[in-house]
Amino acid sequence: MAEGDKVSDRPAGAFGFAAVPARYALERGDWSAAAQLPVRRSSVAFAEAITHFARAMGAARAGNPAAAQADIQRLGELRDALNAKKNAYWAEQVEIQRLGASAWAAFAEGKRDEALSLMRGAAELESQSEKSPISPGPILPARELLGEMLIEMKQFAAALKEFEASQQREPNRFRGYYGAARAAEGAGDTVKAAEYYKKLIALAAKADGERRELTHARSVIKSGAAARTSSLQ
Repeated sequence: MAEGDKVSDRPAGAFGFAAVPARYALERGDWSAAAQLPVRRSSVAFAEAITHFARAMGAARAGNPAAAQADIQRLGELRDALNAKKNAYWAEQVEIQRLGASAWAAFAEGKRDEALSLMRGAAELESQSEKSPISPGPILPARELLGEMLIEMKQFAAALKEFEASQQREPNRFRGYYGAARAAEGAGDTVKAAEYYKKLIALAAKADGERRELTHARSVIKSGAAARTSSLQ
């Protein structure tokens, strides 16, 4: 489907068309691909917002916050359009996306206090929100994104707390387990790090490829096992 092509005007269909490519790029951390997703017209504002969120997040996390600004602005416009139609639920979901994308754009600009404040705002707003029947969950959980930001700031113990809180709402997520493991590892909690790396490996047991996260997880577990063996000799 070419850029600008119109997709389904049915909410569930429009959501799916937008969510699948966005999730595929974002879940793998392919920020460049996310930033280049084509925007497809839809009368379903919250579906269009998904693509703008992915594009803004991709640009910001690829280190190009200026490129994220047009998509962040569009998220604000879509939020306002939804509010004008008295669609408070989806207006709030788009606002969560706008806050999250704005947070990472600020982070990329070196405005760490502002970034953290925006990301916490997104996480708190999302924690008060219910899930829509047409969605399996947020495109990227805001509290998970907060955990990733805290890791980047080397606040590992705080990051672990956020990842574990996120898992209460969004369990069994690859990025969630990996983030929690990285946070625990950074905080020096080798037992908990191994626990989460093992959960990550189990989650991906039937995967048809090897991701760098899994390679790292196996390396950490192998190193831990070797250290335990050495201590017994």
